[in-house]
Amino acid sequence: MKRDEIEKIRDQVSCGTVLQQAGFRVDVRESTPRAVKYRRSGEIAIVTHGGRGWFDPLSDNKGDVFGLHAWLQPGDFRATLQAVAALAGIQPSQPAWEPRGLRRTDADITARWSARPVLSHGSPAYGYLAGARAIPHHQLKLAINAQLIRQGPFGSAWFAHQDSAGRICGWEERGPQWRGFSSGGAKTLFRFGNPAGGRLCITEAAIDALSLSALDGRRADTLYASTAGGWSRATESSVMLLAECLDLVVAATDRDGQGEAYADKLRGIALRANCGFQRLRPFGEDWNEDLKQRRNEEED
Repeated sequence: MKRDEIEKIRDQVSCGTVLQQAGFRVDVRESTPRAVKYRRSGEIAIVTHGGRGWFDPLSDNKGDVFGLHAWLQPGDFRATLQAVAALAGIQPSQPAWEPRGLRRTDADITARWSARPVLSHGSPAYGYLAGARAIPHHQLKLAINAQLIRQGPFGSAWFAHQDSAGRICGWEERGPQWRGFSSGGAKTLFRFGNPAGGRLCITEAAIDALSLSALDGRRADTLYASTAGGWSRATESSVMLLAECLDLVVAATDRDGQGEAYADKLRGIALRANCGFQRLRPFGEDWNEDLKQRRNEEED
């Protein structure tokens, strides 16, 4: 099957359809129109980007509709492609969304962020990042000094998303048993490094931004940023503002279908901003996988 035919199938089949065909049901209480949570006997999947993307909040699994089907029913790509193609034209049933409370105020977001302790050496969150995630101590020290990471509940870490003025808009949440984004917060960009260095590397997670910085050897000419796996108007505006002032936009997104889709968006922004563009792919699925692999090789 040709690439354009595969892309057509990807556009026609929603991740929600695949999940519902597999016996998952929508958890209305914990869903929004932009992030629909599906459950099946203790399993969870959250569908995003209008049905084109998904992730498992209890692990690092994520991707497009083909990756979702392979996650549910492992097999070769030919079998996955045929199974997904058979669902073309079937639309997932969606609940009638009821109006929810007003969005949390900026003051409330700032207060919630400030109420959490700054990441500190020896804390469960620090142990998770330095141990399970292999983030070097010097990287964490730089992020701590920049007030970019707070300690969340249950050993999780919170990574600040800020607007162009440096105001807290929300935060990524990552821990041993959880991944998500602050309720009521807005995805803009997690920013780590030099905003005036000339080079902007965009990743899909704050942990990947820190990982790529470590793999790069802490380049002084680079701002490492994360979109938190989303693409809002605020995110695009933030990237555009930075691109107009910098020399090079690097699409350092994951090595999968969703990563390529983000890279295409970044290529378009670089073109509009009249700056250079580069696509940089990890050897594994993402930059943290590469970083953990490097640590394993060094230990061996």
